[in-house]
Amino acid sequence: MDLDGAFHIKEHCRVNGNKDGECFVGIKADFDGVMAYFPIGYRLPETDGEIRADIRHLIQVLSEFTTKEDRLLAARRFGVSQEVDFPINAYRTVIEYYFSTGGKYYVEAEPAYKAGISGKQDWPRTVKGQVPLMQKKGGCSSFIYTKFTVRTTAPNDSKTITQINRLCVYEAFKKIGWLYVPYMPKRPGPHPEVKASIAILNGKLGNTNDDKKRKLFQAMKDMLRFMDEKTSERQFYFGTDGFDRVWEKLIDRAFGEKDKNQYFPRARWLLDYGENKVKRPLMPDTVMIYNGKYYILDAKCYRYGWSGEPDDLPGSASINKQITYGEYLEKYKGISAGSLFNAFIMPYNMDENVFNLTCVVGNIGEAVGDWRANKKFYERIQGIVMDTRHLMYHYMGNPMKEKAALADCIEAVLGREAILTK
Repeated sequence: MDLDGAFHIKEHCRVNGNKDGECFVGIKADFDGVMAYFPIGYRLPETDGEIRADIRHLIQVLSEFTTKEDRLLAARRFGVSQEVDFPINAYRTVIEYYFSTGGKYYVEAEPAYKAGISGKQDWPRTVKGQVPLMQKKGGCSSFIYTKFTVRTTAPNDSKTITQINRLCVYEAFKKIGWLYVPYMPKRPGPHPEVKASIAILNGKLGNTNDDKKRKLFQAMKDMLRFMDEKTSERQFYFGTDGFDRVWEKLIDRAFGEKDKNQYFPRARWLLDYGENKVKRPLMPDTVMIYNGKYYILDAKCYRYGWSGEPDDLPGSASINKQITYGEYLEKYKGISAGSLFNAFIMPYNMDENVFNLTCVVGNIGEAVGDWRANKKFYERIQGIVMDTRHLMYHYMGNPMKEKAALADCIEAVLGREAILTK
């Protein structure tokens, strides 16, 4: 995407409201311009540098938590149903390699030779090109070289691999350079056509063991293949209409146990014909264990944290399912009801919300089943809102600080006597 004139990055960002088709999260560029779409509850920072960093981080999260099948665009949103296969990480790799070398293109060094007194000596060239001193000792003559022809290297920026890299850097800047800087490099000079360039890169990949170079060559190859197959010069997409699945995976990565299957009931059909239906577990998104207590978490990427409207809360089916999980763990896994908790986790913006909350996690109420006594903690499912941006930057490695805050938020209201009757 060429950058003409001033490019104000914030004008090209949207935060979804999960309403009226506002569900795409990712990057979209077409003939109308380029846009970055953030998930519901996201709070954009103020400076261009921070926003650019957030967009790059959004791409990282989407790359990690979406599959090729997830990255589908709905026909109603972008006119045609198409797979989102834009290799954005290849484009990022090419640009970031360029920046890591101080804005220089990839250049291979050619062997060169010079006269010197130190270095890797090339004896055939030394004999041919250097004049020795003659020395006589004990009636014998010998030659002494005071200078040698030594091997060195010199960069050769006219080689085809540099020409290909210039092309890839320019193309990468056209598409996503605005994520990094508000300018474009110079147009590339002569270069091999795309298929020839791919063949050259295949040769390079087969003849280098340098991981950094291999990563660059593979990225350039992926870019060129996309450029060869693309149908539109300016149109590309990277993202998903299903950020709810990403939200679930973020919560699970941040707070969950890896072996959660063992905690949940299985069910099956006993068929009159054929084999019994395979057992399939009834499974929530996440089980968090903290300080010997169990927290059953259901990640809901719902609008309530933004709207405050009760219609945007989880419904009866979700409430009853959470109670079933708790009941199973108590009765069949021997977990004390006093150490067993339930919660829905929904996105929100801690800096701008209808609840006047100012913390990363907040409690907005609880859900109960009218058919229950609701005396046990797990029968009272806590409604928790969590700052979207904070989660997207703190999901790695089961962060203990975040676990402690979530546990405190869930348990805080359960310390008081519940009034569940009208």
